[in-house]
Amino acid sequence: MLNFDNRFVRELPGDTELRNQPRQVCAACWSPVTPTPVAAPTLLAHSREVAADLDLDDRDMASAEMLAALSGNRLLPGMVSYASCYGGHQFGQWAGQLGDGRAILLGEAVNRRGQRFELQLKGAGPTPYARRADGRAVLRSSIREFLCSEAMHHLGVPTTRALSLVGSGESVVRDMFYDGHPIAEPGAVVCRVAPSFTRFGHFELLAARGEHALLQRLVDFTIARDFPALLVAPGEKLAVWFREVCERTARLMAHWLRVGFVHGVMNTDNMSILGLTIDYGPYGWVDNFDPAWTPNTTDASSRRYCFARQPEIARWNLERLADALAPLLPKPPMAEKAARSAELAAALEHYDEVYSAEFCTAFAGKLGLRSWTPADGELLGELFEVMRLAEIDMTEFFRQLAQLDIDQPDAEVLRESFYREDLRQRFAPDLARWLARYSARLRHDGQPAERRIAAMNQVNPRYVLRNYLAQQAIERAEQGDTQTIHELLEVLRRPYQEQPGRAEFSARRPDWARHKAGCSMLSCSS
Repeated sequence: MLNFDNRFVRELPGDTELRNQPRQVCAACWSPVTPTPVAAPTLLAHSREVAADLDLDDRDMASAEMLAALSGNRLLPGMVSYASCYGGHQFGQWAGQLGDGRAILLGEAVNRRGQRFELQLKGAGPTPYARRADGRAVLRSSIREFLCSEAMHHLGVPTTRALSLVGSGESVVRDMFYDGHPIAEPGAVVCRVAPSFTRFGHFELLAARGEHALLQRLVDFTIARDFPALLVAPGEKLAVWFREVCERTARLMAHWLRVGFVHGVMNTDNMSILGLTIDYGPYGWVDNFDPAWTPNTTDASSRRYCFARQPEIARWNLERLADALAPLLPKPPMAEKAARSAELAAALEHYDEVYSAEFCTAFAGKLGLRSWTPADGELLGELFEVMRLAEIDMTEFFRQLAQLDIDQPDAEVLRESFYREDLRQRFAPDLARWLARYSARLRHDGQPAERRIAAMNQVNPRYVLRNYLAQQAIERAEQGDTQTIHELLEVLRRPYQEQPGRAEFSARRPDWARHKAGCSMLSCSS
């Protein structure tokens, strides 16, 4: 059914201690762990696209053997279950060992095309990295991860994927806002899929412990398995690889800003070495445009991980990865020391360059411009300020902007982008002035209207997974109705296409959701 080739556990050292209890794991990249069985697993949903990537069809997904594997009740032939060891900086502070506390890998499946995918169960029980937690996941957070992984993929954003959502038939006690009010909630297990789940924190922990030989081994393994196209001389390998990681991360940040996505908890242990969106917790899409918005209640005071700061934080995280890799650079003569230490700094500057270029390309596309000029940055900045002050919905605004008649610009086409009528009237003159400038810019661009509209609609989504939509799916699923999960999954497969009869999935956030838990307020347990 699945073909496994488990290089991570075969080529990297594992934990020699077999006790599955919280502890520090040293001189190892992984610990053997057996998933904890659940009482009554039920397949609630699966991604047919991810299944196809794994050479699986609907019959395979409906089999008792597959359900047992996806719930953690039994391993399939070839599977090897383990949890990986890593550390990280959390909210800017070094947190030491973290590791897969509630994620258990099932090995690496290789499909008929030779593509490699790690399979990982989230919520399948405790590991040596679980600290004081139970290693379980609630249905609430599992639905959010399952839907968002697939939504991001179809938006064209690099991401981990989700194969399945399985109800456990058990209750899990969680204190959603860490305020002393725990409740029992339905449990679930998500099977996550990615070419690699390796994070910045894997390298950071080894460097922090001074395990440089193992650090070098992990770097060599990662390049060989996950970056096979990176063919460079051995002495240049690390710097060239780090430059590639910087470039992928920069592209990811531009994608997040393009679609209005906020990750919510950009700790270094939540940063993928492949430049993928990973670990969907308190994420959200910007509704009324606010650069300082964060969906994470834990981050409400500092707003470290707010929408606008994400590119800056990604660079900070890359700097921490550079610090971890620095001990592996050759020790040159003193005269060459500055040049050698500049190799990683040059890669960080490359991040800045790539991010700037990708951002300009992304927003040129969103505005319908053939190319970007320095003056367009000022035009965009003025738009962002009007959108912020007038509380304009980001997704709705850019989607409707394509319908503007640039010969007779009228803000009426953007009426549905406003959340408040009083603010629409108050800032109508500012928006009118901006639309006049914007229309003149498009006329100078000279692109035919049909071509411009088609191009804008390819990068400005009609449908995104707004938090209130996910919350509606959660509340209904907790009552045993999974229909909304399937409807959302289907709609989000075609986020850039108009879908007749699906207006309720593209509507801006309703007033009742502005301050509702799960719609605007989320925690790291969400």
